[in-house]
Amino acid sequence: MTIQEVFTAIQQGSYSPVYLFCPGKSPRARDASFEPILAEQCIDAVVNATVDKENRDFAYAAYYADESPVGSIVMDAQTLPFLTDRRVVYVRNAEKYNSEAAAGAMLGYLDSPNETTILLMMAHKVDKRTKFYKACKKAGAIVECPAMSESEVINWINQEVEKHGKSIDGNAARTLIDRTGNHLSDVQNALSLVMHYVGQDNTRINADDVEAACADVAEEEIWALTDAIATSQSGVALSALRKLSDLGKHPDEMIGTINWLLKSAYAVAVAEGEPNISRFVARKVQPLAQKLGLVKLRAAFALCTDTQFMMRNTGVDSELALELLVVKLSAPTQRRRRTA
Repeated sequence: MTIQEVFTAIQQGSYSPVYLFCPGKSPRARDASFEPILAEQCIDAVVNATVDKENRDFAYAAYYADESPVGSIVMDAQTLPFLTDRRVVYVRNAEKYNSEAAAGAMLGYLDSPNETTILLMMAHKVDKRTKFYKACKKAGAIVECPAMSESEVINWINQEVEKHGKSIDGNAARTLIDRTGNHLSDVQNALSLVMHYVGQDNTRINADDVEAACADVAEEEIWALTDAIATSQSGVALSALRKLSDLGKHPDEMIGTINWLLKSAYAVAVAEGEPNISRFVARKVQPLAQKLGLVKLRAAFALCTDTQFMMRNTGVDSELALELLVVKLSAPTQRRRRTA
């Protein structure tokens, strides 16, 4: 069952006694993936459609499978509704029940679910061979929530923007995805920044709004550091590093950032097509990948590891160690001399 099929059934007033929201394969994907925000939105829709807000304390309960005894959850699901026609029980982290021992009483409940209860479960991982998965499939509906394609994310962005009485042009939506990737949690966070930036009076969001809203001073200095290393401007690179320190960045955080930049550049260098990172980051680290290449990137990882070891174990001045690292990384690439 798909998310859209659940929404359609809700509109028709049709519900299953059990829903398991879990990973699935999108049409062009090789492996299963999971988009929890889609599951959460669908779960909210079920709850809102079946339980009045005034009676929610009596007819709705939420649990974490890894924190609450399974027997308590089952007992709640077996309880008859009070002041409402249905009772809704929501269980997060239900992947715990992939273990038959952990599932325990839940398997017995799924064998004969309460007709007046809607049991909603979200599992970030599933094994279709387990008794739990098979019992959920028999008792109700398996709702697969795979990660969305770029075009689907753009449609999702348009819908979210429309809820606030605004519109967003296609270039702005693509710019947003370039910065965040296709994970809706990251897209949602960035979109919140953009909505706050444009305010209530502005009803049209463009790419400039996205760029302005999603940038911060520290991020700009990180990219200034990246560009300076890529163009062998050690003085500019040191200036960017010192500005990050002035902004309150701890040395451990800064070396972590440098390591992330090198890993991102490595992902670009080894990729045959598009690297498995956001297009925005890939574009930013492309010059760094071109300057260092695979061999020097591997050496840069070792240099970064050695610097981190010195900072933590030898008592060396951390800021001085970071500056030395940046100077070495931004050193011009030496070309081999031609032999006569």
